[in-house]
Amino acid sequence: MRMIRSSNPAMSGAIFERISDTAGKSGAMTINGTINKIGVLLLLVIAGAAYTWKMTLGENPAAAQTYVMIGAIGGLIAALITIFRPRTAGVTAPIYAILEGLFLGGISAIINAKYQGIPFQAVILTLGTLFTMLFLYRSGRLRATPRFRRGIIMATGAIFFAYLLSFIFSLFGVTLGFLHSSGPIGIIINLVVIVVAALNLILDFDFIEKGAGMSAPKYMEWYGAFGLLVTLVWLYIEFLRLLSRFAGRD
Repeated sequence: MRMIRSSNPAMSGAIFERISDTAGKSGAMTINGTINKIGVLLLLVIAGAAYTWKMTLGENPAAAQTYVMIGAIGGLIAALITIFRPRTAGVTAPIYAILEGLFLGGISAIINAKYQGIPFQAVILTLGTLFTMLFLYRSGRLRATPRFRRGIIMATGAIFFAYLLSFIFSLFGVTLGFLHSSGPIGIIINLVVIVVAALNLILDFDFIEKGAGMSAPKYMEWYGAFGLLVTLVWLYIEFLRLLSRFAGRD
């Protein structure tokens, strides 16, 4: 099979290289099947988010923070298992969705308590971006050409490296102010990251379409849905950050 590459680690073309020998033995991946799986995962995210949202704004916010930490750490573990063992995606992808929901619900409730309505706005912006990029992809206005793919991979890698450095420095009490400030530089950086995250959706759509065209195994529908969800979660968090920065400037 021809290798497909994406800057989303869950959508690496090496995945198809590893499972090519099993393609077609247990049914084939389809676009409609993947869309159905995406719908299921989004419902699970909403369910998990509703639980910690209600708990955070209710009578037990301390317990909610525990669930938020479980969601953050558990979601990372579930994501890594899914990436390295795609066959398990039918189980691990739903688990990832629930855990990410727990995490997102808690942090969204905290932000909403400080800046009313921002999480709802971030959801609308995320969905709007998803459908806009899908339209641009389906209409042929944006295609995952080799040059386009290389550019997005490089940009995503740079963002990951910057965030990793910020996390490491924070462990020693050092803050990279330009990444977290509400000033013009912080907002511009946030906007650039959002654009890169949105363009990653084009690579994800391409990955799913070509995977279906290659008749990848049926379980890859769950894997493809998981990979797209990873990008959507990233995009939502970045919109939360951006809207919070604008609100903080008032």
